[in-house]
Amino acid sequence: EAFQKARNEDKLIFLSVGYSTCHWCHVMERESFEKEETAEVLNRLFVNVKVDKEERPDVDRMYMMFIQAATGSGGWPMNLWLTPDLCPITGGTYFPPKSQYGQRAFVDVCRRVADLWAIHREDVTRQSGGVLKSLASHTS
Repeated sequence: EAFQKARNEDKLIFLSVGYSTCHWCHVMERESFEKEETAEVLNRLFVNVKVDKEERPDVDRMYMMFIQAATGSGGWPMNLWLTPDLCPITGGTYFPPKSQYGQRAFVDVCRRVADLWAIHREDVTRQSGGVLKSLASHTS
């Protein structure tokens, strides 16, 4: 349903994967997801999907491979931005609510990803499609 909505509205998907006992998942929820400004940005720019890694280990496994390849590490919460066709664009784990320690603020990352999609959609689509094919070949 959410994925069809993303295709119909031509919006990117923000996918957050975590689990119930994850400390940093709860920190990010409290610091960012529960904030009105963050909710407004997420709802305006993306179709949002939250996944419990224990209920969907297949989703967790595939996108964790992408996060590890893209960032050199992995963990939870695992936050990704996907094309409407479920191809990963970028992502990471914990994002702080304000820029600090060399990390950009979560809402700033959200806005930047949306800008890249709006301005460089063709390039983003081509690159992310190649990434998805590579991930699929490693999970088969």
